[in-house]
Parts: sequence; structure tokens; C-alpha cells
Amino acid sequence: MTSGQPESAAVYAFEATLHPRPAQAVAGGDFQDGRGVWPTLTFPRESLGQPLSVGFDEALERLGGLSRLYAEPDGSFVWTSPAEDHRWQLDGNLFERGGRVLLVDLKGSCPADEFDQVLAACGWPAESLMFELVRAGVFLDEETFRRHAASRGAAGDAQTLRPS
Repeated sequence: MTSGQPESAAVYAFEATLHPRPAQAVAGGDFQDGRGVWPTLTFPRESLGQPLSVGFDEALERLGGLSRLYAEPDGSFVWTSPAEDHRWQLDGNLFERGGRVLLVDLKGSCPADEFDQVLAACGWPAESLMFELVRAGVFLDEETFRRHAASRGAAGDAQTLRPS
């Protein structure tokens, strides 16, 4: 990382949608924003209708087991930091298809280790994931997404994504 912090100490800031990564996903063009140039993924759009392997109720139960995370039966959840001196908040919503998680909307900020716990609730690392940057409408692989989210966190975007 460019900040010199170890990856686990990074604070991510993001507005993204988590999807299962289709087997047909390949390198696409580059996306450029104020943080850099990011390689994207391209794939047949009909594959967006394929859900994750994890069941909706199972993922919701796993999320609900995280300390300070409040989850609703409809799939919405909020997770807040434990300390005032290092505040973060992650808002999310699981969407269901056929009893399984179709996608997960995520907005906010959190440390990388906590982000990993949310991903684990959704079947990661066994499940390969990709991330859509909501505002840009582009898809990134996991490694690129993490670098992008860390760059937003390092730039202070976490402050603007957290309710006051």
C-alpha cells in the first residue's frame, strides 16, 4: 500500500456492491478516478443473476453474530466501531434470490480486518468475489477493490461516508 500501513491496518472507504465473480470474468479496460487508474473486469451481464453459494439466512445469521452488528430479517444491517477515537460505520443490505444471497450493497468505512469478517459471512474466501463501484458502474476484482477502498480511506473519504 502507498500509505506504508500494513494491509490489515488499512481503513477502507467504499460504496460498492459485492457479487460472485463469474468464471467468464476477464480483464476489461481501465477506470480512472481521482485516486488512480484501476483495471476493471468484463463478463457476460446475464451472469449477474447468479447468486453466491451461501444461503441468505446463513449469511444473515453469520453477520448477526458479529459484535456491534445489528441485522434485520430483511437483510439490512449496520455495523459500528467499538471506540470513539477510531470511528467507522458500515451499512449494508443483502439481496436474495432462490434462498441464496444474490448481491450485497455496502457503504461506509471499516478496517480491513472487519471487512474480511463481512466477506466471510458471505462465503469468502471459498467464494471468488468481485465488486461494483456503484457511482462509476465498473467491476473490480478483489485485490483491485481493496487497493481502491484503502486509497479512499487514506484520503479521508471514511469521514464523509459515516453519519455524524
